[in-house]
Amino acid sequence: MRILVVNPNTTASMTALIGECARASVGPGVVVDAIDPGAGPVSLESHYDEAIAVPHLLGALEREGAAYDGFVIACFGDPGLHAAREILAGPVVGIAEAAMRTVAYLCRRFSVVTTLPRVVAHTWSIARDYGVADLVGGIHACEIPVVDLETDPAAYATILAACRRALAEDRSEAIVLGCAGMADLCARLSKELDVPVVDGVAAATAEVEKLVRLGLSTSRHNEYAAPPAKQIRGRW
Repeated sequence: MRILVVNPNTTASMTALIGECARASVGPGVVVDAIDPGAGPVSLESHYDEAIAVPHLLGALEREGAAYDGFVIACFGDPGLHAAREILAGPVVGIAEAAMRTVAYLCRRFSVVTTLPRVVAHTWSIARDYGVADLVGGIHACEIPVVDLETDPAAYATILAACRRALAEDRSEAIVLGCAGMADLCARLSKELDVPVVDGVAAATAEVEKLVRLGLSTSRHNEYAAPPAKQIRGRW
């Protein structure tokens, strides 16, 4: 089995981190490759960033897709997820949906800890779209830009404090990490907080592995049928 994990931003060090965390979540005989589109923003922190990134993301998936059995979109906004499901043969899972659905097996109330305040409303929108908003105690921004997660020496302490605050204020029972760049912090945070901490990269990759092993893929009935063939000018 081969799984392709695509980081929609173009920060190579984050793509490498995402790949390591994804590979650690699968069983023997599963090959996981992590790539980024090679063009687009260095991080996705706005609707504009997402709009710029999605065409490059879809182009990368179209170029590489035939060689893989399943796919992960490794950005917590799940950009391009529905379009990717229309064009790819194997199952496609976004890390926000996977994280929120996985944590729902573990508790009745969870909090999301994310990067910047401006993404909080969008994260609430995602939770509503996935039907899990009633389980969300709160969404907390730690005010660290995505590209600073790797370089800010205070990043871990800031995220840990945000998690502690979320658990106390929301009376939550688990934490979802709201950025792929936090994927490597999951086990450490879970040990310190003594609650389940779910990273969407691991959750999504494991979910794709499960779906492929079950022989399941995206329904082609109605919404996720292949897009109508038409001329597209100026392909990316």
